[in-house]
Amino acid sequence: MLLNNLEYKNMSNELLENLNQLKKIMGLKFNTVLFDNMNNKTLKAGVKIAKKYYETEASGNVTLKSVKKIAATFRLLKSGQSRLSGPSLVS
Repeated sequence: MLLNNLEYKNMSNELLENLNQLKKIMGLKFNTVLFDNMNNKTLKAGVKIAKKYYETEASGNVTLKSVKKIAATFRLLKSGQSRLSGPSLVS
């Protein structure tokens, strides 16, 4: 998280690793809060707090297995597994 740089209030994104960090940055001006490596319960709580003020994004701990559980909470998800090559659909 970029809490050392709070004087830069025009940041477009803020990376968060826990809800305490979210509470510290509430009210600062930026576009997106990126929740990184959080469990589903914490993600839901974070989105509930932040969604009125910021776009929300989940990254880390998002796998092809877990994406269904958290997809309804977020508009944007990132997963390293989504970049893996799969079998060709064209022969």
